[in-house]
Formats: sequence, C-alpha cells, structure tokens
Amino acid sequence: MKTLAIGITAGDPNGIGPEVALRAALRPQPAHRRLVLIGHREVWERAARQIGRTPPPETPDLSRPLPRRCTWDPDMAPPPVPRPGQVRADAARAAYAYILSAAAAALNGRLAAVVTAPICKEAFQKAGIREPGHTELLARLAGVHRYAMMLFGDQIRVVLATRHLPLRKVADALTADAVVEAVEMLARALPWLGFRRARIGVCGLNPHAGDGGALGDEERTVIAPALARCRRRGWNVAGPIPADAIFHQHLAGQYDGVVAMYHDQGLGPMKMLSFECGVNLTLGLPFVRTSPDHGTAFDLAGKNKANPASMIAALDWAARLAARKNPWA
Repeated sequence: MKTLAIGITAGDPNGIGPEVALRAALRPQPAHRRLVLIGHREVWERAARQIGRTPPPETPDLSRPLPRRCTWDPDMAPPPVPRPGQVRADAARAAYAYILSAAAAALNGRLAAVVTAPICKEAFQKAGIREPGHTELLARLAGVHRYAMMLFGDQIRVVLATRHLPLRKVADALTADAVVEAVEMLARALPWLGFRRARIGVCGLNPHAGDGGALGDEERTVIAPALARCRRRGWNVAGPIPADAIFHQHLAGQYDGVVAMYHDQGLGPMKMLSFECGVNLTLGLPFVRTSPDHGTAFDLAGKNKANPASMIAALDWAARLAARKNPWA
C-alpha cells in the first residue's frame, strides 16, 4: 500500500491529549503508516515518562524520509510551563501552533491526514485566540467556506447544522441554507465512510418537531423548505423528524446518518452510544482531519488514567479515509 504520513497534534499540553496521542501512536501499526507526533519535544518526553515508555525519535523536518514514528517540534511558540489540569494561555498558544503547523503540512502534501488532540477553548480565549474550535480554525486555514462537523461511532453518524453556539442563539442562526449545506455534506460523506445509499434523517428543532406549529414554526418555515430543496437535488432525505424518535430509527437501520440542528441535540445521543470510540471528522477540507470525541479532561491529566480508545479510533479512521478518494480534495 502507498505510504501514509499522519500527523497527530498534542492538543493542550495540560490536558490528556499528549498521553492519549502517544498511547495510540505506540500501538502496533500497519507498515505503510508513518506517524508524526506534532508538539514540543518536552511535551512528548513528559508524556512518555508518565506512561513508562520511550518517546519516538525526533525529526527536524517532514521533507526527509520518515521513520515509522517520530516527533516533530514546529518551533512556532515557546514551550509551555507544565501545569497538568490547569487552564493556561501558554498551553493554548502552544496548541494553536501545533494546529497551524499540522494544517500547513497537510496543505503542502507532507501529511495525508491530521488527527488533533483536544484543545481548551477557555485557554484559547485567555491567549487572545478567537477561534471557536478546531473545525472553524481548520476551515479558515484551508480557505474553505462550506464545511461541517461530523461525529460518528460504530452505530451512529451525525452532522450538525449549527456548531459552537450558545443555545439561545441557535434558532436565529438556523437557516434553510445551513440545513441544505449540512445535508449535502452528509450525503457526500456517507459514501466516503462506506454507506452508498446515503439515507439521511433530519431532526426537527423543537419538541415533537414543532407539533404542527404549536411548539414553534422553524420546522415549517425553515427545515421543511430546505428539505424540499434537498429532494429536488436528488438526496435521499426524510424529515423534519422529532429528535426524541429519530435516533431510535437511525439505530434500527432506517437512516445511514442524521442531521441535527444544534450541538447537544446530536452529540448527546452520539456520546451516549460511542463515548469510548467516537470520532470527530471535519467535512469539506481538502485533507483528512479527525479527532477523538472528548475534551481535555483536565481532571485526568497527568494521572496516567486516560483512555486512548477514541484517539485510536480517530487515528485508524484518518488512515482509512486518507486511502480513499476525499470528496473535497
């Protein structure tokens, strides 16, 4: 098979990212994979001591032939002061530098895929970094304007119509164009993941999908017109369906994926079913980007207790998808 170089960022150095990333990378890997752990060398050495392992060798740059595993320090920010479990601006600046370097390496073809360990949005704000999350940051770096956040596990696949918004702002932000774009992204992603029929169910926004207007009219004024546009474009889509029913139907095999209207509407069911093995996939990028479905877990940082299962799944899916035709490449 063709050699695949996959970058894995350390995420926030004060969280569990370095631990789970290193644990995943040190597992047995297929011979065609080349894993590049992106972060300050000190961060990886500290994580290696924590888990009682030896860190992979360091590479000075990605233009040289890569070993099976290596670390790469992009040298774009000062090394952070180690403070496991703490929200710190220096850690955020380091995590930000890792993302910038990984994205640049993917865009210039040095990396076939990027797996990102979790960042802390509060720390980003402390550092003056105004990005709402990985998804929006990577889309900006790649110069794309149509993108989506997809999360999936063994039994469930969800795309969000709105992402990192306070709940009180969701209804105002929900437009027909946003729903159509989410459906389009999911319709293109499902065959990439192996679901050729791409049957899509779409959630309502309100309880009981609005109950005919008694509990809100977004279903009639926004979502239903959007789905009519989707059907005219040939996508296999049903809805709007009450959110308290659609995920049962999805698990029963009626749909291959679901479009949720807001963050917790989709991620609550997804994490309940797949918290240990869930994967976050950014749709719309010209390169593959995945991440585990959890956060920095500051309460576990530095304690050698973090479960790497979601990071392992994110790494395996990154390699799998990088070997297939990217719909947005």
